[in-house]
Amino acid sequence: MAKLPTFTFAKNAIPANGTLVVVMPLDGKLPPLVKGMACGKQLERAISVEKFTGKSGSMLTLVAPEAGPDKVILMGCGKPSEMNETAAYKVGGKIFAATGTQETVTILTETAAKANALSAEAIANIACGAKLRAYKFDDYLTQGREADKKPKKVAKYKVGTDELAATKKAWARADGVSDGVNVARQLVNEPPNTLGPVEFAKEAQKLKKLGMKVQVLGVAEMKKLGMGALLGVSQGSADDRQARMAIMQWEGGKKDEQPLAFIGKGVVFDTGGISLKPGGGMEDMKGDMGGAAAVTGLMHALAARKAKVNAVGIIGLVENMPDANAQRPGDIVTSMSGQTIEIINTDAEGRLVLADALWYCQKRFKPKFMINLATLTGAILVALGKEHAGIFSNDDELADNLFKAGQMTEEKVWRLPLNEAYDKLIDTKNADMKNTGGRYAGSITAGQFLQRFVNDVPWVHIDVAGMAMGSKTNEYNQSWGSGYGVRLLDRLVAEFYE
Repeated sequence: MAKLPTFTFAKNAIPANGTLVVVMPLDGKLPPLVKGMACGKQLERAISVEKFTGKSGSMLTLVAPEAGPDKVILMGCGKPSEMNETAAYKVGGKIFAATGTQETVTILTETAAKANALSAEAIANIACGAKLRAYKFDDYLTQGREADKKPKKVAKYKVGTDELAATKKAWARADGVSDGVNVARQLVNEPPNTLGPVEFAKEAQKLKKLGMKVQVLGVAEMKKLGMGALLGVSQGSADDRQARMAIMQWEGGKKDEQPLAFIGKGVVFDTGGISLKPGGGMEDMKGDMGGAAAVTGLMHALAARKAKVNAVGIIGLVENMPDANAQRPGDIVTSMSGQTIEIINTDAEGRLVLADALWYCQKRFKPKFMINLATLTGAILVALGKEHAGIFSNDDELADNLFKAGQMTEEKVWRLPLNEAYDKLIDTKNADMKNTGGRYAGSITAGQFLQRFVNDVPWVHIDVAGMAMGSKTNEYNQSWGSGYGVRLLDRLVAEFYE
């Protein structure tokens, strides 16, 4: 990935050179510290001429002022009282977009009146937004114009604040979450020839450095456990790309407290198997492990910020290939639960992976709840586009909390129904169920399938097909792999369960 900037925090001070960014609230008045600069009158005149008011996202730049810094940028942040996490990220993203090529940048957050001051959390999130915007997947660029744009040095940001101790504390949390987002982005962006099931499992094992317990199950262990649904998907894979399951445990809560469980679909590449996908756009199927990437990024975030909660992350890692040994339409497999599944379409493979992962999770960990994430259906894109992830649940409180977390982070979700009429669509005379319910209500019948493996455990299925990859870019995300789900679930944990 691109070299990410570094951030240090100190008391407000005017730099002698470099670029100065002044974050200004909605009043257009220069803070006293900036007003007293040698170029203060120049800035006041520029504000008057440009009618700069400090509206959120607005920007005014003064290049080569008479004295002091080489460049002064006034960045509007709007009303501090309305500066939520996402609004702060957007301001930070715009700051990086304007300064990312600079070697040294100072960001001042002093305000003209204490009543109009930014909170320590807002200041930390502005820095976090700049860091998230700085992420770029450029690992494989070696020549050409884009390669020439790779930064030669790491940008250094010094953030000035009057609330130094509180801001450093807020940054410790925000920085951990932003790292988790970038972990998820990097995993989704990585090409499939370098990130198979084995390599992905090794990435999960890196979390041991943060104090995480990590266990990886191989094919032999999963066969012994009876995971015929998951292993059926990987039958066509090469010997060095066989299935893995990674189990990540964070123990930050009370010793005997039930863990929160997060389960991710990790199909590192999905050809569709024997039910082969069309060739156009198939390269995007390297991102079919977006759910597993989000779970890995979330576990990184929880460990990095030392969340006071017990949590487990489980990711089923497979590749879906059309080899001579591959699963066929018409096959019947036996899941870990003992339930049998008739394979109608081998491209409906993610639910098979999750079926065994969900069953394993509840049997081993007895969790307080289970939330699974998966790039599961194209149908969810038809229903919700790239504005919301679809959620399906057997528990109103858990679903409502997740919806609220989505509103807080703007990683939004929308609940769709589950009921007996839809459930009947996956019945078959040949087995306990089939793995597709036909053309209509495809996202819902996928949810109904998963629900057959959760028993009475509170559960939410999040279909992130429109959000984890190729999603809409914004001020703090310019990456194809968005890292969607990390901030959403971290906020869920922090607000409701920590």
